[in-house]
Amino acid sequence: MATYLDFEKSIKQIDEEISTAKIKDDATAVEILQKNLEKEVIKTYKNLSEYQKLQLARHPDRPYAIDYMRPLLNNYYEIHGDRTFRDDTSIVCYVGDFWGRKIVMIGEQKGRGTKNKIRRNFGMPHPEGYRKILRVCKLAEKFSLPIVFFVDTPGAYPGIGAEERGQSEAIARNLYELSSLKTKTISIIIGEGGSGGALALGVADKVAMMTYSVFSVISPEGCAAILWNDPAKQESATKAMRITADDLRGLRLIDDVIEEPLMGAHRDKDSAITIIGDYIAQTLKLLDAMDDDERQEARYRKILSIGAFQEL
Repeated sequence: MATYLDFEKSIKQIDEEISTAKIKDDATAVEILQKNLEKEVIKTYKNLSEYQKLQLARHPDRPYAIDYMRPLLNNYYEIHGDRTFRDDTSIVCYVGDFWGRKIVMIGEQKGRGTKNKIRRNFGMPHPEGYRKILRVCKLAEKFSLPIVFFVDTPGAYPGIGAEERGQSEAIARNLYELSSLKTKTISIIIGEGGSGGALALGVADKVAMMTYSVFSVISPEGCAAILWNDPAKQESATKAMRITADDLRGLRLIDDVIEEPLMGAHRDKDSAITIIGDYIAQTLKLLDAMDDDERQEARYRKILSIGAFQEL
């Protein structure tokens, strides 16, 4: 069954009326209600607020990294472990065939259901997760394999053990190493891109966001708690922080916005997978047209331009 958000109440009502009409075998009513549904969907989704987009980014039915990686790859093989401490299951790494070429895909996996969420640590990586990413990236660099990152995390795990094992160093090391990686890289924010936990996968030749994804230095709840001492003001914080895909493209902090299905990737997962696959293929084609020095220089210049300002 579909999960409806607060702003989708009118859509839910029409869906229920359609189900009732189908049970009654009333074809005329179904046709009328379908037209009403289309109008209501357009009306609702063409005027989404920043906070409503945040709700969609966190939707429990939204596709996670593995939901994209496995359908897009053939003959895939999962790579485990950081060769230092353990295998962090909140990070998944695959090597496989994509449209006739070998590539590596790395993503943050939140998990579904209580047992799996705990196993995946709710998509919050430990330092060994980031070291696992770097190990796999260096492996891909050695064999000149393109890398695609799927970002989807509320943030890096803030536990005592993670801090003891060097959480901040692991994230900083990734920022440093990924900025100068010789192979082609693409980073896609598919849901929630939170804090350094997302940025550790967010340094790439091309950085893109799906329409209903967010990318921020802190969660809106955390921002509201710090600025107003009131986490309930998260809606105001979401608007003020400018964390949506359109905002970040306007600020030149990302390169592209990937248009997902109107009602969100969770409502049409097959289309979302196809859209992501097409974007990866087109972007790799663009990167293939650049020589290595030109591509690395463009990445370097892009990173240097972040946070630039001009005095008036």
